[in-house]
Amino acid sequence: MPPKVRTEAEKQVLRTLIIDAARELFVSYGVEAVTMREVAKRIGYSATSIYLYFSDKEQLLRAVVDADVLKLASALKSTLSISDPLERFVQFGQHYVQFALTNPNHYRMMFMTAHLPCDPALSSIEQHNPEQDAYHQLISVVSNAWQAGVFKPGFKDPVLIAQTVWAAMHGLCALHINMAEDAWINWRPLEARIQMMLDLCMQGLINDNK
Repeated sequence: MPPKVRTEAEKQVLRTLIIDAARELFVSYGVEAVTMREVAKRIGYSATSIYLYFSDKEQLLRAVVDADVLKLASALKSTLSISDPLERFVQFGQHYVQFALTNPNHYRMMFMTAHLPCDPALSSIEQHNPEQDAYHQLISVVSNAWQAGVFKPGFKDPVLIAQTVWAAMHGLCALHINMAEDAWINWRPLEARIQMMLDLCMQGLINDNK
């Protein structure tokens, strides 16, 4: 029998345990295939215990995604204090890639697993809060660099720049997470691929005067 949960601290530990188990199952088998009973079984509790914390699978799914978005925002937050806008832009990208490759299941859950679209009205994440919203962090970093003249004059839309750079970073991360061990592809070293992506972005985007 699992121990009874009594204190608020114990309840928070169990809630985190449920979220971690759900993430692993969602990533491994897909959201649709996983039941609340299977999540409970994974941590040695009854399904009834799980429902004390999450009313249904949708609420649990949102909790998992919210937890991962918060973790990502926390990992990126340190770059926001860098004073030079170009260095902040570069470090933000490097921290993003580092987070993805260090936390592959968190990354899979957020960006590589089919789930309901993010709804600000239902999320515990405060949209546009730089402490919580990783997408807002990205837009802020790129917009500040754009305003400082970091990018070539022809680029007029900082949001488009941000979304395009994000797509490049995501492609690198997703390929490595899913296919790093694929013997069919003779991958060049990860560090070389990261540096090449950075060089291409810098050469294509950055104002020659910077």
